[in-house]
Amino acid sequence: MTSADAAPALDARLTEAVASFNDDFFWAWVLIPLLVAVSVYITVRTGFVQIRLIPEMFRVLRSKPGTAPDGKRAVSSLQAFMISAAARIGTGNIIGVSIAISLGGPGAVFWMWAMAAVVSAASFVESTLAQLYKVRDPAGYRGGPAYYIERGLGQKWAAVLFSLTLIVTFPLVFNAVQSNTITNTVANSAEDLGGVTGPWLSPTIGVLLVGLTALVILGGVRRIANTAQALIPFFAGMYVLLGLVVMALNWQAVPGMFVLILEHAFGVREFAAASLGVVVIQGVRRGMFSNEAGLGSAPVAAASASVSHPVKQGLVQTLGVYLDTLVVCSVTAFIILLGYEGAGDGQLQGDLTQFALQAALGPWALHLMTLIIFLVAFTSVLGNYYYGESNVEYLTGDGRVLVGYKAVFLTATFLGALGSIDLIWTLADTTMGLMALVNLVALAPLTAVACRLLKDYRDQRRQGIEPVFTRDRMPDLRGVECWGPEDVLRPEEPERSQV
Repeated sequence: MTSADAAPALDARLTEAVASFNDDFFWAWVLIPLLVAVSVYITVRTGFVQIRLIPEMFRVLRSKPGTAPDGKRAVSSLQAFMISAAARIGTGNIIGVSIAISLGGPGAVFWMWAMAAVVSAASFVESTLAQLYKVRDPAGYRGGPAYYIERGLGQKWAAVLFSLTLIVTFPLVFNAVQSNTITNTVANSAEDLGGVTGPWLSPTIGVLLVGLTALVILGGVRRIANTAQALIPFFAGMYVLLGLVVMALNWQAVPGMFVLILEHAFGVREFAAASLGVVVIQGVRRGMFSNEAGLGSAPVAAASASVSHPVKQGLVQTLGVYLDTLVVCSVTAFIILLGYEGAGDGQLQGDLTQFALQAALGPWALHLMTLIIFLVAFTSVLGNYYYGESNVEYLTGDGRVLVGYKAVFLTATFLGALGSIDLIWTLADTTMGLMALVNLVALAPLTAVACRLLKDYRDQRRQGIEPVFTRDRMPDLRGVECWGPEDVLRPEEPERSQV
């Protein structure tokens, strides 16, 4: 075997070994049972907050921000939602769902829906806690699981472990997933147009992506938030519209599609083939990669918001889980199941959506899908960067380290464009699972704190006032740095500054 042949063979063996560990043990017997147990526990403790307070989620999304320590307007509740949506509404919604269906069949879609309804409770708790235990930053606030693990539980070692795992997962592995996806989709379009797709294509795309990313991240969290707020409604709306067009053109097949999803989720064929576990694992895993509920990443964005009560951002981030899974992921599933006959054949296929849309609407749809995936993946790159930056600051407390972090991040962006899709997605599953494990173990004991905050919020709403929280309302809570009078923008206060 030549050295040229040895590298792909080693890559394949490594991918197979890690995938076997994920499927046969880690996800099946550790992470999924823990995710379900913690989410059900939180659902019961909060009185089904993820369902009862859906109208309130839309109301608080319009909350106005306060002023950051540098005198400019802080990140708003909506902008924090958009930062997390930038990472959420990414390749997980399109490529991830494609992989779930190709490996787990149509039934994986049902398990994505079912888990979203349950794990959204975990999203509420983790984002509420991130707001409570956030710390001041020149541009506003920062926080996340590392902060509530250390300040709420007093477990510094676990907080450091979480931060390290997140930095490996989002800025490195997940970032490589995004750039790899962009490269593959552009290559598909170039091939369809008869263009040359030689070895130069991937490096060229990598360089261009690095340049665009640098232009945004060098502008700080406000530029990231503004970019996400500008792009996400555009491409999300366009994508949902395409899905509705596909459903309208295939309206006679829509009832059968839903029957197919349910049959494969609970069907005799899956039990007989001993593959029901694969269906469930793929659905839950891709759902977590997409909506990030329980993963511990969205709270990093949630902590950056300036709101009058921690529960407000918990509700907003819960709404993000529904938007992500029940809307965007569902659109992907419908496009694939209505437009592509080869779905669910057991072979990993990340580009099913592109080809399904092309089959449903014509060749032009392939190239429009390339544009959408590019925008989706690019905003995910920005969200991934912010997640890593916040945790690098937690570990070091030194802004100068961020220069090196930016260089590493941009390098990972470039290398991801050159990598193997099988290996990158397999590594993403592993690091994502380890990160979620640490976060879920911390959420269980801290749920009681989130429930106290929820009760305080609802008591104020019943009194007909806009909820406002200050730390003197719960003086027994340790580790709360913010939420003094200087941190809270009360509802009657006017806007005090502009960005």
